[in-house]
Amino acid sequence: MNVFFNLRGSIVRQMVEDRAAPEAAMSPPRRSSSSHGDSRPSTETLQRNNSSNSGVILDISTLKMAEVDTEVPPLPPRYRFRDLLLGDQTFQNEDRVQVEFYVNENTFKERLKLFFIKNQRSSLRIRLFNFSLKILTCVLYIVRVSLDDLKETNGNPCHNSMIRDPSWPNSTSESPEINWKLIFWVTRPDPLWAIQVTVALISFLETMLITYLSYKGNIWEQIFQISFILEMINTVPFIITIFWHPLRNIFVPVFLNCWLAKGALENMINDFHRAIQRTHSAMFNQVFILICTLLCLVFTGACGIQHLERAGKNLTLFDSFYFCIVTFSTVGYGDVTPQIWPSQLLVVILICVALVVLPLQFEELAYLWMESQKLGGNYSRHRAQTEKHVVLCVSSLKIDLLMDFLNEFYAHPRLQDYYVVILCPTDIDIQVRRILQIPLWSQRVIYLQGSALKDQDLMRAKMDDAEACFILSSRNEGDRTAADHQTILRAWAAKDFAPNCPLYVQILKPENKFHVKFADHVVCEEEFKYAMLALNCVCPAMSTLVTLLVHTSRGQEGQLSPEQWQRMYGRCSGNEVYHIRLCDSKFFGEYDGKSFTYASFHAHKKYGVCLIGVKREDNKSILLNPGPRHIMAATDTCYYINITKEENSAFIFKQEEKHNKNLSVSGLYDAPSRLPVHSIIASMGTVAIDLQNPDPPEEISKLALPTENGSGSRRPSIAPVLEIADSSAILPCDLLSDQSEDETNQSDEEGSVGSDFVKGYPPNSPYIGSSPTLCHLLPQKAPFCCLRLDKGCTHNSFEDAKAYGFKNKLIIVSAETAGNGLYNFIVPLRAYYRPRKELNPIVLLLDYPPDNHFLEAICCFPMVYFMAGTIDNLDNLLQCGIIYADNLVVVDKESTMSAEEDYMADAKTIVNVQTMFRLFPSLSIITELTHPSNMRFMQFRAKDCYSLALSKLEKIERDKGSNLAFMFRLPFAAGRVFSISMLDTLLYQSFVKDYMIAIARLLLGLDTTPGSGYLCVMKITEEDLWIRTYGRLFQKLCSSSAEIPIGIYRTESHMFSTSESQVSINVEQGEEQQRNRKESWKEKTAHRNSSASEQSEHPLLRKKSMQWARRLSRKSTNKPSSRAERISQQRLNLYRRSERQELSELVKNRMKHLGLPTVGYDEMNDHQNTLSYVLINPPPDTMLELNDIVYIIRSDPLAHMPEESQVGQNRNARNQTHFVSETRDETHL
Repeated sequence: MNVFFNLRGSIVRQMVEDRAAPEAAMSPPRRSSSSHGDSRPSTETLQRNNSSNSGVILDISTLKMAEVDTEVPPLPPRYRFRDLLLGDQTFQNEDRVQVEFYVNENTFKERLKLFFIKNQRSSLRIRLFNFSLKILTCVLYIVRVSLDDLKETNGNPCHNSMIRDPSWPNSTSESPEINWKLIFWVTRPDPLWAIQVTVALISFLETMLITYLSYKGNIWEQIFQISFILEMINTVPFIITIFWHPLRNIFVPVFLNCWLAKGALENMINDFHRAIQRTHSAMFNQVFILICTLLCLVFTGACGIQHLERAGKNLTLFDSFYFCIVTFSTVGYGDVTPQIWPSQLLVVILICVALVVLPLQFEELAYLWMESQKLGGNYSRHRAQTEKHVVLCVSSLKIDLLMDFLNEFYAHPRLQDYYVVILCPTDIDIQVRRILQIPLWSQRVIYLQGSALKDQDLMRAKMDDAEACFILSSRNEGDRTAADHQTILRAWAAKDFAPNCPLYVQILKPENKFHVKFADHVVCEEEFKYAMLALNCVCPAMSTLVTLLVHTSRGQEGQLSPEQWQRMYGRCSGNEVYHIRLCDSKFFGEYDGKSFTYASFHAHKKYGVCLIGVKREDNKSILLNPGPRHIMAATDTCYYINITKEENSAFIFKQEEKHNKNLSVSGLYDAPSRLPVHSIIASMGTVAIDLQNPDPPEEISKLALPTENGSGSRRPSIAPVLEIADSSAILPCDLLSDQSEDETNQSDEEGSVGSDFVKGYPPNSPYIGSSPTLCHLLPQKAPFCCLRLDKGCTHNSFEDAKAYGFKNKLIIVSAETAGNGLYNFIVPLRAYYRPRKELNPIVLLLDYPPDNHFLEAICCFPMVYFMAGTIDNLDNLLQCGIIYADNLVVVDKESTMSAEEDYMADAKTIVNVQTMFRLFPSLSIITELTHPSNMRFMQFRAKDCYSLALSKLEKIERDKGSNLAFMFRLPFAAGRVFSISMLDTLLYQSFVKDYMIAIARLLLGLDTTPGSGYLCVMKITEEDLWIRTYGRLFQKLCSSSAEIPIGIYRTESHMFSTSESQVSINVEQGEEQQRNRKESWKEKTAHRNSSASEQSEHPLLRKKSMQWARRLSRKSTNKPSSRAERISQQRLNLYRRSERQELSELVKNRMKHLGLPTVGYDEMNDHQNTLSYVLINPPPDTMLELNDIVYIIRSDPLAHMPEESQVGQNRNARNQTHFVSETRDETHL
């Protein structure tokens, strides 16, 4: 039995331990039974009882809640899983503690404070109620005054004998006696008294409650407040009258509640703006305070004088009000005046208070007004919702930037009603302030000083209601990366504040472009700059062409000039890019279902417009010259070049053609002022158009061909342009034929030119966001040591450009650092559509050596080298091969973009370029300047009267309001100078023409869209002069190679003189040369129209131009040339010749010192006696001249490949061919 109980006891102990283990796992590790105050026996006590008393029955219930004093063992795994499933209800119910927050606000005082003070909406209601009470007390006072009767004052008849006769002051000159009872006692009816007592009691209780809630430990600070004292004066006497009836008619200055009403109104307005989460301007607040102060002063003075004069003249309330207005306005008629000294004393006190308070208020108001003028104020919400405006965000506003934006933005007719809000963080410049004060701009331009990173300033500019936001970078900053970072933050802030507002962002560096990819339109300055400078080397004056296309002009510049080239150049500069749907167009509507080439040629011949691109309705990409296989559809969007858009054009029908048939074509062109302005067809110089009976295509193609030597032999005819493309009739592109020769039928000599080049995409891009372009690449990357031009390495020992033996002329780029933008200079020159035989070596002349990241990006391109040096070092120029170069590109340096005087930033560049122009006159130097106005110093000739005449012409065009006043400068017209600020208008035009950035990128080769063509040039040789006119050339290109011409780059010989005697000599020489040229021209051509004869008569034009130049430069033409002048001129020529010889000897000596041969230096071949200019979309009857360079858009050769399999086979065969020797080892000079 004892054994049974022992066994049973051990089982019970095991059960107790098992049940205690889960509780111990959820409780502190050392948990004793004493912590719960349990007095039941422990397990050891029970064991002793069981061992000593074997006959006692064990009570199991006493063991249920027993706990162990020792440390609880860990929980067994089976119980852990069970508790995980069932949960611990004991822990959830007993150990959870509920925490209440903000218990201090649950007190009665805090609740009252929350309702009366802290809560915006409830406190606004309380203040509104308080303001109503104060206004009610003032109204009750006026009612009491209107009901006042002096005879019944205090209701005591004994007082009547003391009332003074009103006629006393007029009957005696002595000072009247003052009846003080009339001052201290008034007549107050019982209903009025009851109302005033009720209002006073409510005001008193509210004041005491607010004072109690706002108490902060200093009771005296609360008591001695002006508002508390006024409240006590106006409320306590009424409360006393409740308990003391004789005081019911005592006078209480209740009109002083107007000051309390003023304070309540100010607080109420503040609470109102806090409740609606909007702020009002400090200007509004100060004006409001000033008005309230004036009203309170006048009301207090009127009521006080009226009451005091009860004992004197007994003025009415209106008379007192009239007196106060006359007194405060300093008029002082004197018809109403106070008669007793208390009222006079009150007037003195009021005047003293006004002299102290009002000047302070006006001073604060004037200060706020001046600050608001400096900050620009606000653009009202009402104007933003009823009018259209755009926001211009800049870091610093210069006069040139402002005028370029305003002139280009408001050049479009539909933008005349728009307002421009300028948001700039700096103070407005004095020059900018003067410009904005001009009535033309003061009504449409609003300047706000503020930051785009502040929502308050964006709210002032009403960015959320703006039609667009232009964010421009500060290109004159020393750190252009920091300027881009600021632009990025501004763009992010504008997008965050107004997500629906279109953003037009200008970025300087291409590596920062992807940060603003979300913007609607982005223009990267360095991308466009380097691509344009690169195309200038292969397509002359490409920068001038693009600049003229993106500027808005009517083509009226230079039309009054006697120079024909200026009139023609100015007229063609008015051409811009426009768009229209085919189904809505009269220009292109009839070509639905016909080929693109057919539509482009016939639209140019018939209307004088140049169709350059098209976009399908289901495709977002614009295609430049998609080729003859593209069939026009009614839903296509056509992009064309014309003087104006079709909607602003008028069409001359056949009846008008008969009326104007006697007018010659040249007369129409030379005198556009005699024609209607709306007639764009006649102003372009084309023939009149018959829209009813258009010529059939068969007659268009039948063009008269010239004969040779008067015989009947005919030159090759011009094929007609087919409506539908015929693959057998279209000749293959020159590029493809050149490729086939290079790839299949190469001779030994041709194979040495570019046999180790492959086509592919550059493997390494220097920045994120660069467009992939198929380029000529090396089969293997060149080592970095081989990219150094002036130092040999283990692979070769060449140390100058002569040793490399380049076959083609070099292109040298002078830059400060190897930025990522230089990558965009190389890509267009190594694009796949450039023939291999025409690839020019590229030498980067850098002030600082490039890093490995940039070298990794350019090491895959063929014939690209770099060299450390500057353009102001003659040795560096000679080592990099400047005498073997055809083009030198001088890029504006970042370190010189900022100067103390703004326009001096280009000083170093201009002087260095002028030095190279004197040392190497045959070199074509393309220079980038910071300021366009400095281009007049390029190739500067101080005594050239023709250049001075052009300066006069520029000033005349600027005074007329032209946006292209600098266009007649010879360096700009020839494409020798360029400023990136000229392309700012590209971003501005994209607001009206959202396609301009895409078209510009396609023209510059920054983007390559499959099926879109590319820009290239062709030169007019003697064999091409039989085509005669630009219109026939258009047909020739469209029918043979499906190319679209868009303009001409023309170079003419011109005599630049320094004196009148030399003018006459040069004119005679020019006449003889032109006479010989005219005779040879007559042998080649059978006939010419009037315009051609006018263009060929250069001697007469040259003589007239010299006279015009001398007249504009204020030279005397009547004084005959004396012998002394001729002698001085001969001395000048000898001096010049000696100066030229000195420069030549200097260059040759340096070349000998460097070990370079002097054979290639030709100091006499220069371009100083020529002028060049660009003709965009000239009229079809424009005569072609020798050496004309025609800009053409060639269709994409990859878009017409036969099969993809053949392309893949050719590519595989090309990749399998390995060439060991390098290009520079195989080419020879």
